[in-house]
Formats: sequence, C-alpha cells, structure tokens
Amino acid sequence: MAGGIIKKLPKDVVINVLIRLPVKSMIRLKCISKALYILIGSTTYTNLHLNRTTTTKDELILFKCSFKEEPQRFKNVLSFLSGVDNGGFNSILPDLDVPYLTTDYGSIFHQLIGPSHGLIALTDSDAIVLLNPTTRHYRLVPPCPFGCPKGYHRTIEGIGFGFVSILNDFKVVRISDVFWDPPYGYPEGRDSKVDVYELSTDSWRELEPVQVPRVYWLPCSEMVYKEAVHWFATIDEVVILCFDIGTEFFRNFKMPGACYFIKQSRYGLIVLNESLSLICYPDPGCAIDPTQDFIHIWIMKEYGIGESWIKKYTIKPLPIESPLVVWRDHLLLLQNKTGQLIYYDVNSNEIKEFDLQGFAKSLRVIVYTESLTSIPSGSEPGTQVQKF
Repeated sequence: MAGGIIKKLPKDVVINVLIRLPVKSMIRLKCISKALYILIGSTTYTNLHLNRTTTTKDELILFKCSFKEEPQRFKNVLSFLSGVDNGGFNSILPDLDVPYLTTDYGSIFHQLIGPSHGLIALTDSDAIVLLNPTTRHYRLVPPCPFGCPKGYHRTIEGIGFGFVSILNDFKVVRISDVFWDPPYGYPEGRDSKVDVYELSTDSWRELEPVQVPRVYWLPCSEMVYKEAVHWFATIDEVVILCFDIGTEFFRNFKMPGACYFIKQSRYGLIVLNESLSLICYPDPGCAIDPTQDFIHIWIMKEYGIGESWIKKYTIKPLPIESPLVVWRDHLLLLQNKTGQLIYYDVNSNEIKEFDLQGFAKSLRVIVYTESLTSIPSGSEPGTQVQKF
C-alpha cells in the first residue's frame, strides 16, 4: 500500500519530505516498502542527506575515554551525546565498549579521526575500526600485510582516514619508520614506508618509496580537512605534514612564525570558522607561568598558504592537558590534567566543567552530524560489519 502511494508521487517531493526526518525514522521507513528501501539506501540519497543544510544544533558528540580497571588493564568507552540548552550533554545511545583496540596503557594514545563523509575511524598503533555512530554500524579494517625485511623493525608513526569524493571511496593511510636493527647497539638509519587501504577494494597497497618528515605525535592531530590528512612533523623545525587522499601526495605547511618563539609549547589542529586552525598551548608537563603561558589560536585564511596565518584568539593560561575540538563554532572543548572534559567559550571567556571524566590524557572528542553512509563488509574473517 505504502509502496504504491510512494510510486505515484514525484520523486523530488518524496526526497524533500524524507530528508527532513531524523535518521532513525528513515531507517524504519526502509522496512515499509521496497521502493523506500531502494531510495533511502541509494548513494544519491545518502549524499543528498549528508550535504543537507545543518546548523550547530544538529551537531552531536562522540566522546571516548578510558578507565583503569587493573594495574595494566584499561576499559575504553565510547559515549554518544547531544547538547542541551544549559550547555550540558544528554546520552542518545548506550555507551559502547571500544572493540579491537588496545586495553593497556597505550589506551591514552587512541585517536578518533573524522568525521569524513559520515564515518569515523578509531585507531591505535595496530587496529583501525570504522564507525557510523548514527546507524550504529562498525567494522575492523583488515591488518596491513606488509612487514619489513629481516634485521629491520617498523614503527607506526601516523595514521589517517578520509573520503575521496571524485572516487566515491574511503582511504586509510599509514606512515611507518623502518630502521635497521643491528645485533649490537641502537637502531640505525631511517626509511619511510607509506601504505594505503581502499575501502572499495578492501585491500592494502604500498606507495612508491618517499622520504617523509618524522611524524610528531600529539593528541589533537591526525586531522582530516578538505580531503587531506594533517599531522605535525619535524624537519629542522615543526611543520604541518599534509597528505592529499585523492592524489596521494605529501606536502608541508609552515606554522605561524610566532609559534617557534613560544617556549615549552605544544600544538593542536582544529577546524574553526570552517578554516584549518592551529592551537599553541603550554606543555602540560611544565608549571604554568600566569604572566606569559597563554593559549594562542591562529586561523589559516587561505588553505595551504603558510603566509596566510592570522592570530584569532589569545586565551588566558589554563591548566589543560590538551585541546580536543571546537563545538558550536565557539566552544573549545579541552581535557584538563585530571582527565575531565571542560570548555572555554571564545566569545564570552566563560569556562565550564562537564560531568565527563576518564583516565588522565585518555579523552578524545569528535563532533558529527547524522549520516546514512553505509560501511561495506570486509572479505577477511573478523572484518564483517557489526551493529552495537
């Protein structure tokens, strides 16, 4: 009955009505008729829904934290949250124990990357999990099959994830350092290895040898922006290393010149006012000097042009461990040194603590909007799509 009515209506009218509904309602409607199942599940409709006009009120929060259960064992938890008018959060789904990732002290180094075309990647040094928090689907990316020759060892330095619109495909990139491991003494030499995984083919491949600056890991990096992944890296000085997911080329961006003169500082990457932005903040391992240890935020006005950095904010000294993300265009979410989530309002200078906490250094936050993007199952055992 419903399918017959749908077929009689103009397709653009049906789409205009459906696209205004919550994703949960759309998923239920797929069960009503074959026509709706095909329409809502189509790539065209998914892209229309993803690119619909949204506001900051549509933003949702994916919050990851770790809890110490035993001396060498941690529990990693994902929470799915929406904002409320008083500046707090409501849970919109049951918490999820993070699957596949490490449960030792390395939990504090987990990263959330995205969102990219509706999907988010959860990573540690070995495992990569793809997640759509709206449909509640997730799956494990198969392990990279490429090792290194005997007598050498390999360390994973950086991981990235993103969507390539021209290919309508997702890619994962992994940067490794390979060292010769002599029988005596310290590892010598250094070569870079770059591997790329494509979701459409469910396979890994090695890129041609390329010497990449050494990735400088920081908790607020490995950020995807404009179909490129960004890390911090070191040459003679710290730079922003960029990997274009479509062309698979690397390039470096210079940071604001003033950053290099701020002593005992660390860096983070965020998106602010739809622009790539850099946060320079005091090293959390050092005592704060209230007279000079400010937090500085620069915006890159022209993406990729190192001379286009403009300082946007200077924030009073705060005892933070690291920045996390910008929410609602003006709330800078941070984790303090005890593992509590706080925000700083760049418009009003207000500071607020949330009732969200985990093991120190373990907090990660992603801001996302609802998406119908599907995740195809993998071909290897353990890589099938699952639902929580």
